[in-house]
Amino acid sequence: MFEQLTQLVQQYSGSAVVNNPAVPNEQNEAVISETSNSIFSGLQKIASEGGGEQLASLFSGKSPIDSSNPVVQQITQQLTGNLGEKFGLSSEASSGVASSMIPQILGSLVGKAKDSNDSSFQISDIISAISGNGGQASGIMDAISKYGTQFGLDQNGDGKVDISDAMTLGNKSGGIGGLLGKLFGK
Repeated sequence: MFEQLTQLVQQYSGSAVVNNPAVPNEQNEAVISETSNSIFSGLQKIASEGGGEQLASLFSGKSPIDSSNPVVQQITQQLTGNLGEKFGLSSEASSGVASSMIPQILGSLVGKAKDSNDSSFQISDIISAISGNGGQASGIMDAISKYGTQFGLDQNGDGKVDISDAMTLGNKSGGIGGLLGKLFGK
């Protein structure tokens, strides 16, 4: 997933990094790499700190992916700090790069994850990657379970979304991946 994320960052780096006079040309690749690292580690941090509901809201498309989104805010702040600290960019330049790129990249990431015709990002792979397949994945799944009945994921009608729903759905469309896919519009 990290390689695909880096490619996505490169797509959006034109005006924010490459054509930005505040970012020295010899630092362009390093700034792009740091942007990828900050997005990935930012999503991991949110997952590890119990931000499953925020991530579920982000990936479901139920909240706007702009500067008002808490996930966008947290990752933008992290990247702004990293760019200033690691590359000596002014706070204005760092903030400009981060605030122009993060909403675009996350918006594209969510769009690709929800697009059934685009297999470059699968929501189940994203959750596995940012959660490390451990306890955070269950936290994100708890958030999905909490909101899943609103999305019609309660396959057995027991009032909650759990592994039995995933198994029921799995017989129809691929287990937990199918459950996540249905939640996120695949």
